Amino acid sequence: MRDSLDGETPPARSLVETGELVAGSMSRTVAELLFGDGPGAVRLDDRLAACLRDAATGAADLPLLWERARAGAALAFAAELSVTRGQQGRHVRRDGFFAATVATRSAAERLAESVVQAARRTPEERQVRHLGYLLAETAVSPDVDPALATRALQLAESCSWRQLVFLAAVGRRDRTPLPTGALEDEPRAWTAWGAREDVADLQRAGLLDPAPAVARPGAVRPRLRPADLRLTRRGVLVHRLLALDFVRDDDVATALADLDLPPA
Repeated sequence: MRDSLDGETPPARSLVETGELVAGSMSRTVAELLFGDGPGAVRLDDRLAACLRDAATGAADLPLLWERARAGAALAFAAELSVTRGQQGRHVRRDGFFAATVATRSAAERLAESVVQAARRTPEERQVRHLGYLLAETAVSPDVDPALATRALQLAESCSWRQLVFLAAVGRRDRTPLPTGALEDEPRAWTAWGAREDVADLQRAGLLDPAPAVARPGAVRPRLRPADLRLTRRGVLVHRLLALDFVRDDDVATALADLDLPPA
């Protein structure tokens, strides 16, 4: 599809390649997969590939470098996870998600645009990977309707990167035990205070159980520990669609260390 004039890279392809600033050399591999002329060893579902190309075309005129990089990287990450899911036997859905009419775009196209917009807005490049993953995961999940995917995206945008890492930590408790120190102890360090506020905000947002207890006058506050936390149904949705199992172990360790918990 190199139909550019004078050998120039088409703007949509250039957008995906600019994602290299966030996603590394994988972005150029995906750009070749989406816009290259010849068959490659890796194949992407034609409907998803067309959706990603359309999203890249729509964002091709973004003027700011890092907005372009985040947008291109999100599309590259979506392609990456889709290939992985296909190799795992989870293929792109065939329930009308990619169907468009004369009057309206497909649900896939609208979600891809929303993901690109979310990626360009976030100031945290590490979130971009998981925003792209949301598009890919929805594309292989026929039990997730477009409205539910949009809800998950809105919830994800409301979270900081460290909050997403906390959700990842709670979701992998079977592999990595959570700390048992009490969260209620008042830390002196600002980092620890901020990290515990992140956890409390996740509880207030209904992403983690138990919800914050309303203290009555004279009542003893329960000694809540990270080990007591569980994902709510809402938290499971975010964890699943953002593929938070892929959060790196060192990011989880850093977020947990930020809590600066006393020994149990």
